[in-house]
Amino acid sequence: MDCLFCKIVAGDIPAKVLYEDDQVMAFHDIAPQAPVHFLVIPKKHIATLHDLSEADDKQLAGHILFTAQRLAQEQGCEEGFRVAMNCNALGGQTVYHIHMHVLGKRQMTWPPG
Repeated sequence: MDCLFCKIVAGDIPAKVLYEDDQVMAFHDIAPQAPVHFLVIPKKHIATLHDLSEADDKQLAGHILFTAQRLAQEQGCEEGFRVAMNCNALGGQTVYHIHMHVLGKRQMTWPPG
């Protein structure tokens, strides 16, 4: 297992976990770009958004989104927050295990840097 996030799910690498259930895990980003910055990942290894299967992963994708929504509210981001998922190198993906960034508690700008 070479995947960083799979090692976090397995407990081989420590993380500051916000939430965990049988399908997903959420933990604080190690290089936060906002006062609130955490990731929501599926426990199932899916390398990129291109590898997400509508037939097999539709419920999981929704669960990731609703977990992000609930945790953002719990972290005090009622006034607004940003979610982002990067796909492949050109999209800015550096860890090849899908993950949703949730950033909040500061003004976001567009376009992002």
